[in-house]
Amino acid sequence: MLVWENIMLALSGLKANKMRALLTMLGIIIGIASVIAIMSVGNSISTSVTSSMESMGVNNITLGLQQKSSEEEVTSDGRRFAGGGWGASMTEEDYITDEMLAEMQEEFSGTIGEILLTESAGSGTAQDGNQSANVAVTGVNAAALENNDLTLLAGRTLTERDQAEGKRVVLVSDKLVENLFDGDLDGAIGKEIQVFINNRYYHYTVAGVYEYDDSGFFSESEENVTTEVYLPLLAAREQNHSTGGYSQLTLVTVSGVDSSSLCGELEEWFNGRYYRNNENYEVSAGSMESIVSSMTEMLTTISIAISVIAGISLLVGGIGVMNIMLVSITERTREIGTRKALGATNGSIRLQFIMESIVICLLGGFIGIIAGLLLASVITNYLGYAASPSIGGIVFSVAFSIAIGVFFGYYPANKAAKMNPIEALRYE
Repeated sequence: MLVWENIMLALSGLKANKMRALLTMLGIIIGIASVIAIMSVGNSISTSVTSSMESMGVNNITLGLQQKSSEEEVTSDGRRFAGGGWGASMTEEDYITDEMLAEMQEEFSGTIGEILLTESAGSGTAQDGNQSANVAVTGVNAAALENNDLTLLAGRTLTERDQAEGKRVVLVSDKLVENLFDGDLDGAIGKEIQVFINNRYYHYTVAGVYEYDDSGFFSESEENVTTEVYLPLLAAREQNHSTGGYSQLTLVTVSGVDSSSLCGELEEWFNGRYYRNNENYEVSAGSMESIVSSMTEMLTTISIAISVIAGISLLVGGIGVMNIMLVSITERTREIGTRKALGATNGSIRLQFIMESIVICLLGGFIGIIAGLLLASVITNYLGYAASPSIGGIVFSVAFSIAIGVFFGYYPANKAAKMNPIEALRYE
């Protein structure tokens, strides 16, 4: 009951000095609002980035060639050089071949589902008279095309025959059709487009039109947006005059497989079986799962670091609370003396002023939480992300508000509790 009475006394005191109470709480409000806004915006960005990366295939493994690290060599005259490997040109013997991939699938049959093969045929401009569109031409096998999960709007997808014969038929985006064919999706089917890449024109026939998805990490203006043109893998390799194997590819793991552990197994198997005697290159594997985890951890760390910096204003607010409590005690010296003369213990006096300090900080904290959530909502909407309030940040803010009230309120409360009642009653 004593606690409730002290809370009511604190509220009546704040009501009697509204402006002073508001100025006292201002530091707490700004600090809490900053922390909540930063953590909520960081949470929203982290959720959006993680979701986007997971949509690419969180269990996918990227397998690629990298140059072997080498120890430094020292000549007889003391000069130092990097060892073999660095700067070596890739030869046909270095590439990952179809035979290697077939053996890998047999070795890891229970863990690896599909192999996604792609090859860039270059970036350039698709042109039709005075109209143009920025494109990136990419050769894909059937598994890679299916993994992209494209929404077909018109025409057909790339068939097995297209893949086997390396036909120069392509899937283009509705953005390209909008630029070159005035948005006529059906009219674009069967038409030929010419793409200017590396000072050469390449001609492709449009087989189908897919819906462009602009939900990536970076957005471009409508005029400058670059969309993918998907070409059969064999056609892209012939265009690039590729005779070797693959320097990079993607593996889709079976559901439930620990992709991080599988990466190590794949590296050990490839390098032990095929690249042990290769002086320049070795196979490296990395999973999207580990990338997502690292990205999330990095964003969380940055958000917390900025929140800590913003939280410094909470200390300033706490010092303001201590200052106003000391002023309040000086103004209420006779009240304290009267209470002690009537039998109030040091503990009850101390509790009264600590509760006043906590009430001030809690009120400031609640106002700061509301302000922070509103600010976070405005910022996330402006950035184009979905608002994702940080529950942890809210709980932390409430707990920190109470902690500030106790910490910065204890000294003034203890000073009031130790007052001599006779001297307090004589105070003018």
